[in-house]
Amino acid sequence: MRAVALVGAALLLLATSGTAHAYPKPAALKGNVAAHDPSMIRSSSGYSVFSTHNSIEIRRSTDRVGFTRTGAALPSKPSWHFWYNVDGDAWAPDVSYHGGRYLLYYSVSSFGSNNSAIGLAVSRTAEPGTWVDQGIVYTSSTWDNYNAIDPSLLVDASGRWWLSFGSFWSGIHMIRIDPVTGKQSRTDTARRHLALRPEGTHAVEAPHIVRHGAYYYMFVSFDRCCARAESTYRIMVGRSTDPTGPYTDRAGVPMLNGGGTQILGTHGNIIGPGGQSVMRDGAEDVLVYHYYDGAAGGREALGLNRLGWDSQGWPYVR
Repeated sequence: MRAVALVGAALLLLATSGTAHAYPKPAALKGNVAAHDPSMIRSSSGYSVFSTHNSIEIRRSTDRVGFTRTGAALPSKPSWHFWYNVDGDAWAPDVSYHGGRYLLYYSVSSFGSNNSAIGLAVSRTAEPGTWVDQGIVYTSSTWDNYNAIDPSLLVDASGRWWLSFGSFWSGIHMIRIDPVTGKQSRTDTARRHLALRPEGTHAVEAPHIVRHGAYYYMFVSFDRCCARAESTYRIMVGRSTDPTGPYTDRAGVPMLNGGGTQILGTHGNIIGPGGQSVMRDGAEDVLVYHYYDGAAGGREALGLNRLGWDSQGWPYVR
């Protein structure tokens, strides 16, 4: 038994150290899994994955293994989308359930531009054809030093609502959300700064914050996305006792100074994992992300792994 414990401890050390060969493979999935920037929820009827492009793609599964494309969240593109994207397409959805309705935050932009907007749609069932767009939540313009993309909603331990977002330029930011409207609070309009990487490096983007124990954990993606087999995306994490920060990594480096502890990177045919979110599924925390499959010409694919938490409270991929 002691030998088994020592082997388990060694594997945990490798998994939390960023050593590429130690990372486990994602779960074996079937069906339509070519999803990018996935966000997943579970309801009484199964699992739904929402992803970038084609008016927010929706996939369904009854078992978290086989997935079928069922439609789009916003097939009739709202007219305001075209101010931020010539095709009116939407990116990087974040879906959650609160107060009897599903909330879908998403971004509309063009690659490499910070003329961007975050929108909100709501539904009672989360099914295609039931989403009602609520319009713009927050914007950035070409003269701003931040980017209003990759939104993610957090409800903290005190019941306050927050939306984190961001990418290139000045990194990750956060605003306060009114739970009634789902839009920015009118009484707290401050924009908090959560993470930044040194000038000249690649992006920090796709924030997703969850609470575990006494801490809030912010998962982000570092480096280059969306280049298929050339992608260098990797998933990083930092934590804070306050949802608004400051967030630091395992070594104590502030995420506003480029900090972040790597929990998943390229390994084998799994290239550039990122665009992540975390779903609570019963007693499990599941890391939901995309990667580029080196065994399939660099095609994007949905990745699922369980998360574990070590004795110091840091997450690792299982």
